Amino acid sequence: MLEINMDDVIAVVQSVAPQLIVIVVALLAAIVATVAVNRRTMASEKGRKLTHSLAWVAAAVVTVASVNSMLMGPLNSMITMATAERHELTQETIDRTNQLAVDIESEGITMLQNADDLLPLEPGNVNVFGWASTNPIYGGTGSGSLSDAYETVSLLDSLEMAGFTTNEELTSFYTDYGTERGVIAVTSADWTLPEPPASTYSDELMANARDFSDTAIVVIGRVGGEGLDLPTDMGAEGVTYNDNSAEYADFEAGQHYLELDRTERDMLDLVCANFDDVVLVYNGANAFEMGFLADYPQIKSVLWAPHPGQAGFEALGSVLSGAVNPSGKTSDTFLYDLTQAPTWNNFGASQYDNVQEFEVESARGVRSPKFVNYTEGIYVGYRFWETAADEGLVDYAASVQFPFGYGLSYTTFSQEMGPVTFDGDTVSFDVTVTNTGDVAGKDVVEAYVNPPYTEGGIEKATANLVAYEKTGLLEPGESQTVTVSFDDDDMASYDYEGARAYVLEAGDYVVSINSDSHNVISEQTVSVPETITYDTEDNTHNGDLQVATNVFDEANGGLTYLSRENGFANYAEATAAPTDYSMSDEYKATFYNNGNYDPTQFDDAGDEMPTTGASNGLRLADLRGVAYDDPQWDQLLDQLTVEDMNNLIANGGYQNAAVDSIGKIRLSDVDGPAALKDNFTGVSSIGLPCNVSLACSWNKDLAYQFGETIGDMAHEMEVSGWYAPSINIHRSAFGGRNFEYFSEDPVLTGTLAAQQVLGADSRGVYAFTKHFALNEQETERNGQLCTWANEQSIREIYLRPFEEVVKADVSVQAMMGSFNYIGNTYASAHLGLNQTVLRDEWGFEGMLETDYFSGANYGYQNADQLIRGGTDIMLASTETTNNVEDRSATSVIQMRRAAHNILYTAVNSWRYADGDPASGMPAWQMGMIAADVVLGVALVGLGVVAVRRYSARKAS
Repeated sequence: MLEINMDDVIAVVQSVAPQLIVIVVALLAAIVATVAVNRRTMASEKGRKLTHSLAWVAAAVVTVASVNSMLMGPLNSMITMATAERHELTQETIDRTNQLAVDIESEGITMLQNADDLLPLEPGNVNVFGWASTNPIYGGTGSGSLSDAYETVSLLDSLEMAGFTTNEELTSFYTDYGTERGVIAVTSADWTLPEPPASTYSDELMANARDFSDTAIVVIGRVGGEGLDLPTDMGAEGVTYNDNSAEYADFEAGQHYLELDRTERDMLDLVCANFDDVVLVYNGANAFEMGFLADYPQIKSVLWAPHPGQAGFEALGSVLSGAVNPSGKTSDTFLYDLTQAPTWNNFGASQYDNVQEFEVESARGVRSPKFVNYTEGIYVGYRFWETAADEGLVDYAASVQFPFGYGLSYTTFSQEMGPVTFDGDTVSFDVTVTNTGDVAGKDVVEAYVNPPYTEGGIEKATANLVAYEKTGLLEPGESQTVTVSFDDDDMASYDYEGARAYVLEAGDYVVSINSDSHNVISEQTVSVPETITYDTEDNTHNGDLQVATNVFDEANGGLTYLSRENGFANYAEATAAPTDYSMSDEYKATFYNNGNYDPTQFDDAGDEMPTTGASNGLRLADLRGVAYDDPQWDQLLDQLTVEDMNNLIANGGYQNAAVDSIGKIRLSDVDGPAALKDNFTGVSSIGLPCNVSLACSWNKDLAYQFGETIGDMAHEMEVSGWYAPSINIHRSAFGGRNFEYFSEDPVLTGTLAAQQVLGADSRGVYAFTKHFALNEQETERNGQLCTWANEQSIREIYLRPFEEVVKADVSVQAMMGSFNYIGNTYASAHLGLNQTVLRDEWGFEGMLETDYFSGANYGYQNADQLIRGGTDIMLASTETTNNVEDRSATSVIQMRRAAHNILYTAVNSWRYADGDPASGMPAWQMGMIAADVVLGVALVGLGVVAVRRYSARKAS
């Protein structure tokens, strides 16, 4: 999200140009006045001195006032950053956070294979191979990256901590190799994987390794980051990978980043030729192709260790030694061939060929609309593979290596499903989980629903995660009974073509408990006697405040969407790469960017200007805990001037601006999903494991503790808002930001994210759940990317996690929009998304912010359009196009609405928990104001003296 660069600095200079001109004019006026007075011989010496003083003091007043204006406005962020007080974390909080990181990673590490029960290993000597063993991945890059202010527990540290002794000669071999992993940034990336060629391993090195230990651990790492998706073709133009020399063996033509390159395979050949017992550790957040395991029977055990944060790696040694029994389950489906995923041909961006009229000059060159098609519909991840297997389209065993929800343990469990009851509203049953092995461990109960499907009817997958629970630590022979329950609404499907509403069709619904998405442990049938259509005010879906009906017809794009009909007969057509690169005239007619949006065209002549600048005597603190629709809010909002409202809206980058007229203090909002990073003070928090680790834990309690810990650190850092959690879907394994998001499943994602938000809320910290919505890729995410999808997939897959969060029992929350367009409308300007769905249906009360606001760079993000589209505040740290320019009644009404949402969120944060907080105005601002006052008084005094003397001379 953070993309501050020289363009921003230039924008600031441009924005303060008017004040600079005023200063120059004032100084020139003083000089001219002085010269003129000196030429007037009739003036007395005292008169000349007085006039000189008057001219120069006037110039000083104008100068200081202009400088003050610049400092309070466009330069405010820069000055505040330089002068802000630093609030560091206490050691107690650091220690507690580090322990939570270990707890999360302990349950997030997922055992994918364990032939011959190789794991756990007895502590002792062990060889660790792979350049990634000394250069592991702790977290992703961009706004989700970790701070370098805290020490990290390395992968090798974790082994030492668990009692293993690692081969130092191998460690030195990798550290002496002298290369670095490439950097992934917002605008560029180096995908270098500098694995030493097999030829560089000497015979002596390998002989010494065999003498050191009979066991080898191999580490493979993959990184991801904000701004760029993982390459699907390492040989494509623009992909920086090594230097094609013998030292860096390249990928073969057409290979992608999520498979072994030749050097890694050569290294595995070497290791497996010398060792019969090999453990593979995959350190990455994106699902990786592991079909190569069949070629190496020596690789008996495989662990998936997603990004562990700064301390989480301690868990890896504990899992390897058996001190911790792995209980992780996959958050994504692992395929033998990722190119066979139904999204393969429609991931990334395509350039329209007929949109010259929408080309906009920006700081990054000419920008014009692009598109991506979500033609797979609801069949994302395991939903496709399970349904396609049931319909006979695919050979499941040949396609899926590790299913969604899959994970092994050092012990065994049995799960007994009790009778399923359905009272017409709620489905519930008990599951008794028993540890049938000989070591303590935890298990996950996964409940799925297979709904009735009518050929050619509403699209439905045969496997749909509907609920889950994780047990506590069960000793051998110990049992625990967990209750699984869910509403009948959760079995409904969205019919966007017929009923235009959610529908629970009559028929038999198979409710099962599974070991993963594919393997059923036990199942029972729930019968729905008659079809329920959720289309009346007294019968809405999932507690919606108003009936959910079609809002995204215009996002459909007229595409052919994947259908289960006749065994996915349209699979080839629906999943093919785009062939039409033209935007239709229909969509062109309502496409807007900075080149053609004129707010005055959308003004309503019937709108009346609301009251502004009233003196009602209210302070923001008076409205803490006051209901959102209480009349007192109108009284407070009446006190705001138009400039007050614009200041709140326009200057929302990493802060929530102060408003003196209502006693509102400035609040600090910060990045990111794994750690707090204050861009003003430079203070950062400890980095926790990535959300993929949390998703693999399937542990809602850990998710809540994650949010609580974020809240605790926020208090110590004087932070109010948290730019997280990130809950977009892993639509493709190649998503550059998948490490920030949770999984391919909306239920797993939404329930865990809701717990994070609730945990932060328990500390009074408002979470900006992001990115709202359909932001499943980094490629051209800010390139006016038109995302086309049908309403069923939008609601059931991509909006479902956000709905889970909004409908949780959260006292105060926020939301962050996404960069992409939904259909032909920018997401943050999509009134159907931001008002109809978010507020009218779901009941969201809080503020909605843009993603990083840089209209000069991207060619869109017009603040006037955004506030009319339901967005409230701009994540802008400099003045580019963030100010609301139109001041019509229509616009001011929307500014008032936005200010209401911003203030409601702010006053219900922890900073107002103890009453009206001190203003906390920075000393430099108070100094500038004092200078204004002193010089103003001097100017008035000199003016009075000048008038009196002139009157006296005239009288004489």
